[in-house]
Amino acid sequence: MLTPNSTTQDGPAASPGSRPTLRDRTAGLLAEHLRPTTTFLLVGGVVFLLDAAMYNLLVFWSPGEGWGTGLMHTTPLLAKLLTIAAASCLTYLGNRFLTFGDRPRPHTARSIVMFLLVNLIAAGLQLSCLGFSRYVLGLDSVLADNISGTLIGQVVSTSFRYVTYGRFVFPKR
Repeated sequence: MLTPNSTTQDGPAASPGSRPTLRDRTAGLLAEHLRPTTTFLLVGGVVFLLDAAMYNLLVFWSPGEGWGTGLMHTTPLLAKLLTIAAASCLTYLGNRFLTFGDRPRPHTARSIVMFLLVNLIAAGLQLSCLGFSRYVLGLDSVLADNISGTLIGQVVSTSFRYVTYGRFVFPKR
C-alpha cells in the first residue's frame, strides 16, 4: 500500500486526483517518443545516404567520362523522382518493421495507399526545393543540388513524413 510519502518504481506516487507535474509529463513524453524518433532518424539517415548517392551518380557521373555531367544532368527532377521512389520503398520497410513495429498491423491496402499519398506530397516538397534552386535561382552545381534537393529537401520532406506516418500510415489504433 502506498502512503502519501511513498514512491513507486517510476518515482513519487501521485495521490488520487492529483495532476502529473511538468517533470512527470516531460518524462512520459520523452519515454514515448525517444525510441521511435531515434529509429525514424536512423532509418532516414540510411535512406538519405542512398538517395544522395543514387542522385549524384545519375546526375553528375557519366560511365565514359567520370564525374562532371552525368546521364540525367539535364533532367534533375526526373532523376530525383527516381531516387525518391527507390528510397521510399526502403523507408516503408524500415519504418513499418523498426520505427512503428510495435504498433498493430494496419490494413495493408489502406496503409500502402496512405504511404503512397504521404510520399507523393513529401516528394513534391523535396522536388520543389530542387526545382527552385535549379530553375529559379539557376544553380546546377553538385553543391547546389545537394544542398537544395538532398539536404534542405530531405529535411522538409522528412519532417512532414514523421508527423504524417505516425498519424495516418502507422496509427496506434
